[in-house]
Amino acid sequence: MGGLVYFSSASGNTARFVARLGLPADRIPIRPAEPMPVPTGPFVLMTPTYADGLGQGAVAKPVIRFLNDPARRALLRGVIASGNRNFGHLFACAGEVIASKCHVPALYRFELAGTDTDIARVRAGLETFWGMECLTP
Repeated sequence: MGGLVYFSSASGNTARFVARLGLPADRIPIRPAEPMPVPTGPFVLMTPTYADGLGQGAVAKPVIRFLNDPARRALLRGVIASGNRNFGHLFACAGEVIASKCHVPALYRFELAGTDTDIARVRAGLETFWGMECLTP
């Protein structure tokens, strides 16, 4: 199975979701002075959404810094995003932004810290996704 890298703000919703998944995962730090994780193989990125009412600022700055490194970005295989359904069509839009810019699939969206159903779907989905990945260049 491939790796999982995630960002979680101080609210901790994404961190709680990842903890409930029970899968190994590397966290992108909140503070710029802390070292970024160094993925050693393909990974899926999980991130919350921080868009304003117009969709601006959807992707958190630490996630942008992480993906601005070409070596890390080259290992990205998909994205899972969280958000708040109160934002309507902008719900979890960070996933769509990253998927579009990095040419990877948006795999799943969930609200806030997710539900037990979200956890089960993401676990099963990641297992299937990594089982389908082609390892040839």
